[in-house]
Order: sequence, then structure tokens, then C-alpha cells
Amino acid sequence: MRFFLAMLFTLLTTSAFSHTIKSIKYDGMVNMSESVALRMLKFDVNDNISDEMIDAFIRAYYAQGYFDDIWVELKDEQLIYHFKEKLHISKIELKGWKESDTEVKDSVIQIKVGALYDEKKLEAAKKRIIDAINQEGKIDSVVEIQKEFLDNGSIKVTFVVNEGREIVIESLKFSGLSGLKSSAFNDVVANKEHQFMGWLWGRNDGKMKVADLAYDHLRIRDIYMQHGYLDIDVKEPFVNVNFDSYLADMSYQLEEGDVYTISAITIEQEKHVIDDAIIREEIKMMVGKPFNVQTFREDSQRIKTLIADLSYAFVQVVPDLKKNKEKQTVEVVVKIMPGNKVKIRDVIISGNNRTLDRIIRRELFLGPGDMYSLTDLTDSRSALGRLGFFDGNTIEEKRVDNESMDLIVKVKEAPTGNIQIGGGYGSYGGLLVSLAVNDRNVWGSGINVGVKAEKSSKTKSYSFDISNPRLNDTDFSGNFSIFTSDFTYNDYSVLSDGVGLGVGHRFTRYISGYLGYGFSQNSYKYDENSTITSTNQLQDYTKSAVTVSMNFDNTDDFYLPRKGFTFNQSFEKAGVGADADYLKSRTTFGAFKGLDEYIGADIIARYKARLSYAKEMGFLPLSERFYMGGIKSVRGYESYSLSPTVKDVNATDGIRRVGGELTASNSFELSFPLVPKAKMRIVTFLDYGYIGSSSDTYKDLDTNSIVRGGYGAGLEWFSPVGPIQLMFARPLGQKEGDKTAVFEFTMGQRF
Repeated sequence: MRFFLAMLFTLLTTSAFSHTIKSIKYDGMVNMSESVALRMLKFDVNDNISDEMIDAFIRAYYAQGYFDDIWVELKDEQLIYHFKEKLHISKIELKGWKESDTEVKDSVIQIKVGALYDEKKLEAAKKRIIDAINQEGKIDSVVEIQKEFLDNGSIKVTFVVNEGREIVIESLKFSGLSGLKSSAFNDVVANKEHQFMGWLWGRNDGKMKVADLAYDHLRIRDIYMQHGYLDIDVKEPFVNVNFDSYLADMSYQLEEGDVYTISAITIEQEKHVIDDAIIREEIKMMVGKPFNVQTFREDSQRIKTLIADLSYAFVQVVPDLKKNKEKQTVEVVVKIMPGNKVKIRDVIISGNNRTLDRIIRRELFLGPGDMYSLTDLTDSRSALGRLGFFDGNTIEEKRVDNESMDLIVKVKEAPTGNIQIGGGYGSYGGLLVSLAVNDRNVWGSGINVGVKAEKSSKTKSYSFDISNPRLNDTDFSGNFSIFTSDFTYNDYSVLSDGVGLGVGHRFTRYISGYLGYGFSQNSYKYDENSTITSTNQLQDYTKSAVTVSMNFDNTDDFYLPRKGFTFNQSFEKAGVGADADYLKSRTTFGAFKGLDEYIGADIIARYKARLSYAKEMGFLPLSERFYMGGIKSVRGYESYSLSPTVKDVNATDGIRRVGGELTASNSFELSFPLVPKAKMRIVTFLDYGYIGSSSDTYKDLDTNSIVRGGYGAGLEWFSPVGPIQLMFARPLGQKEGDKTAVFEFTMGQRF
């Protein structure tokens, strides 16, 4: 009897707390697929399940974060899970602060469109916005979150920002300052005292930069260390803010100490890898001079490069300063810990959606199996920049172990195939427009193909060219071009049809040579009202010329270099079985220097020089002589308008430009960032040039030499369709009869 009652009790309990289900249904679930939901269950159809099992999987589903509510219904042996999903954010807006800045939405708000609505994440984004505004020196900012429920069941979130007031540093004081003047810190600290008319460029507006408060005292300390104050102690600044006026007083407490002079320089190699004498050649610190931490850093970098070029990739160079406080001297111990030699295990290329891997690899001076070299690594970065295929590139060193590493080459491709438009306007030629369809990297192969057309009231030209800088991935290059042009001078035009081809070779990383041949047929056409008759210099001619050139380029970027030099010397000899017979020499030079390390701003200084000379050896046609003016020589004057002249009553203005045999020009430029995110810059320039003639061809020269200059400003923009230059110029030294040009623009050229 007891056994029977126990069995009956068990059966009744099972019936009350377990269920046999014939099907499972999900209602209201969108973000999770039914197949995934079923896999999460630990039971199946026709199983007996308990209420506890049902509750457990309600909690499991809820933990996925997609749902506001979940409940279960058991109906006719069917288990139904009902879901109320969280709302989706379909639109995010920012009002009152950086409304159109998409980067802020990514880096500060950090909530993507399509994300699930989450109050905690919205509050965290609100806090990040306030913190970001505080970093700009504005306090008491308020951010409200507005929510709008849309008809499609989603939600629109708007962050309404009421920016606080900027704090202005009214007074900045230094306590304990004696050895240096406070002006010594002006170039390094971010927080400065407000100056009268501080809104002017070059003046201090005094606006507090909160993010830099934690670093300014370290920058002051570094300046002292550059003057030998090794015991310098600079406390963090004390800031007193008046929240009624939003003006602040700031002060620094300093303890300078003494100036330490270098008594000795000792080299300690943890493992001897190179002669100490070779290391000493890289050291610019001098015994008897005050210690300068900046000089030590520069010495350390040179030593590091020297040893890293011996494959010691993980070398460390650190100072050990042994001070003698009584004598105020310091022994500088240069400790060198080279580590082990490192081999490159693999080179991984990323970011090149278009450019072939081999096009990138052939520019690298390090490959799998090579021993590490810091110079090779640096030169590889510059070589990739000189291609002009990428907006930027980095080569990361990924340590595998103490004796091997991988190189991760990351590139960001730039538009290389584009429609290039250029031109200008002048009193002589009117509107000049050039149109080119060009791809410097066709199909990602590194081959350059271009078709160009140029048209103005005075000029008409068409050309096609193709070149391969690395034939079959070797150090040889090749090119072919064909062209036709019609250039109109005052009373006559020069019509030319020609073809050219050549081969080049890269001798070193920076030096390459070129040998080319060109043939052209040239004829003159006269204005129907002109009374000019054919002369020796105006007769139709053929030209067959050989050109040889040498080029040096160690810049770090093709379009916008910030360091390095360019130099090109070419000689052209015409007279190989044709009418024209002369020798031309052309020399160009460029120097580029970024000033960021000196003044803390991305300003680029450039100097460009050109020198050309022609020697008549039989026949130097008029159109082969040199002319000056325009965006490539002296801006402010119309292209080709500056030239020695002769009086000619048959010419429309009474003179005829006959060109020169010698021309030289110089350009000084400063390029300033305007809108960095849009890759837009402002450039100021000063041009100066000379052109002259020493030939006996024209004994009646009205003007045999000309010196002119120009100055102005322009816009440099690396647009989505290529680099664009807009130049506004004014002439210097203008004479009567000069043809000036106020505005010129080009596209696709190196800045």
C-alpha cells in the first residue's frame, strides 16, 4: 500500500510540474534567427520539460541583450516564446557642437546607426561629449538627450549640446624662476597668458587647453634639461578659476638647481657589437659644455640607427647621468643594450585593394629572410611615398620572438586614375584649359597611361604617353609618347608632330638615369594679315634628338614631400640626321623641409630652382629657345611671355619674342595647413627669374635680358580627383608691355 501511494504521488507531481510539448514557436523575434534560438535550448519536441527549464531559457534569451521583455505561453502542447525587442536607433544627430563632424560621432559618441537602444550607452556617450568639450577648455557644458519614436518602430536620438564658456588665462606666473626667462617656454607650452589683441595670428589668445595641463610642466622641465639644469623640479600648475568671469590665474612653482657641465662621456655596451670609436663619431655632446637632453636624444637616435642597421632591431640606448653636485658636473654614461640580431620572418601587405602586392614589395628594401636594418625600413617607407599611389603608409614591426619579426605594411590607396583639369587666364592667351585622362597606376600594375588635350585661343595640343617605371619588376624603366601641338605666338604659329621613347635604369635607391630619343616635324603658320616672311629662324624644320639625364630623389612623398631633395640634370643633343642642331642643358633642384619638429606646426618650407642653357651648334629654331613666365617659373606673368625681343613692325604689338639661350628661376614657398581633414593647405610664394640671350643670331635685340619676380598665395588641395593648385599672383618689377596673369590653376602636379 505504501509503495502504491508513493508511485501515485510521483505521477501527480510529474503531471503538475512537467510538460510534454509537440512544437515550439517564437513570436516577435527579429534580431535572432529561430535556428540560433532552437540551438540554445537543451530540450526538443516531445521532451518532458519543467517550469524551471522554461525559466532558465527565458533568462538565457534575455541575456543576449536584444529584448526588453520575454514571456512564455503553453497552449495545446505548443510552447510559445513571446518577445518584445528593444528599439533600434535609426538616426543619430548632434546639435550645438561639431554638428557635421563625422569623426566625432565615431570617436566620442561611439554609437552606430542600427544599434539597439540602451539608456546606459546613451548616458556614457553624453559623458564623453562633456569630457571632450572640457578638453577644449570649456566648462559648465550641458548635454540633453532627445528621443523621437518613429513610425517604423525605430527611434531617433539627438544630443543637444549647450557649450559652456571658455576659460581664458588672464595671468601666468612663475615662482622660483631665475636662470631662464619665461619667454623660453612660449614655444613649448600650450597654456599661455592672454595677450592684447590675442585673436591676431602670432598672438596668444589665452584660451585654456585642459588636456595639456598635465603635460605643460613636463615641457617646461624639458627646456631646463636642455640648458643643463639636471635638478630642476617643476610642480603641476595651480589654477584658480573665477566662474563668474571665466578668467583664470595660473602659476608654476619651480626649483631650478644648478647647471651641470659634462665632465666625461662614457660608452657601455651590454654586448660588444661595434667599436666605441665608431659610436663616438655619432655623438655631438661635448665635454666642458652644459648637458643638453635634446642633444642626447639626437645622439641616441643616431646610435640606435647605427646599431639597428647591424640587425639589432630591439636595441635600446639609455642615459645614466652620474652627477657630482659639489662640482656641478655630470658624467654621461651611454648605455647600449643591443639585444639579439633579428631576421624578417614575413612581410604582410594590407590596404591595397587595387595595387598589386608585387608593386609594393618591389619598393621594399626588406623581405622575408633578410636581416633587419632600420635604414632599410625608413627608406622603404619613403619609397612607397614617392610612388604617389597612396595617401599614406606605415610599416609596423611585429615582434615574433627575440630573433625574428614580421613587417606589417599598411597602405591607404589614393585616387591614381582621374580626370585632370588645369589652366589659367592671362591678357595674352585668354582662358587656357587642359584636360587629361590619366592613371598613374592602371589596373594596379604601376604602369602610367595618359591622354592629354590642351586648348586656349593661342594654344592647342594633344598627346598620349605610356610608361612603366619597373619593366618586368626590374630596375629598368621604359616610356613611349606621341603628340601633336599648335602654339600661336603674336603673328605666327608653330605646328609640331612628334614621337618619343626611352629607357631608364635605377642605379641606387635615390639615383636613376635615362636615355631617350625623340623625333618631331615642325612647321610655321602665319596669320593671314601678317607680313612676316620666312627667315632662317622661322623656317620649317625637323628635329631628331637624344636626351640623357640623371635624377636624384630621396623625398618621402610624391605629391607633398616634407623632407628630402630632388635634383635632375639632363642634356639634349639635336642634330642626329635632322635640321635642328643644338645642345641643351636643363638643371632642376628642390629642397623640402617640414617645420613641425621646430615650431610644432605642420608648415612645409620649399625651395625650387631651375637653370636651362642652350648652345646653338648649327641651327637653334625659334620654338626651341627658352621662354619664362607662368606657374612653372615666375608666377604673375603669362606663361612663355618673358623673353628677349626684337622690334618688328609687322608684329601686332611692334615687338617679337625670340626666346633666350639662358634662363634661371627660383621659388621660395611656405605651405600651411588650412583644413587638415580635407587635405587643404595655403601656400605663399616668392618667385625670381632671369632670361637672356648671348647669341649672335639676333644682333638687333631690343631687349637681351629680363629679370622679373612674382609673389602671391594659393590653395593646395589633395581632392578626391587629384591634387589641385589655385594660384593668385602679383608681378614684381613689371615693365611696360609685360603680359601678366593674376590667376592660374593646375591639377595632378606635385606641390
